[in-house]
Amino acid sequence: MKKLTIQASSTIKALQIWNGIFDLTMMELEVLSSLLDTSLDTDLNLCSASNKKRVAKLLKIDDYRTLNNYVKRLKDKGAILYENKRYRINSILDIKTNKVEINIRRD
Repeated sequence: MKKLTIQASSTIKALQIWNGIFDLTMMELEVLSSLLDTSLDTDLNLCSASNKKRVAKLLKIDDYRTLNNYVKRLKDKGAILYENKRYRINSILDIKTNKVEINIRRD
């Protein structure tokens, strides 16, 4: 078995590692990274209004509701999931995960 260790110095760099799977634009990566970074120390819904307001301020977006477009795209691409009336990060992208195992099969 081959083993590969990847060091990611920031949230956005950690997300970029998986971007071949999710095909996120740079702005989608920035929005997702900011959503994750601003919600780290709270148990909020990842895409709550208060979290989107903080992210909009960080990214210098005038109206936080503009982020709804990005939230929909992130959900459509599978980067975030909507369950039980709450948004959460796809477990593959969860920055709290220290280890991920990938098995590649060729049929």
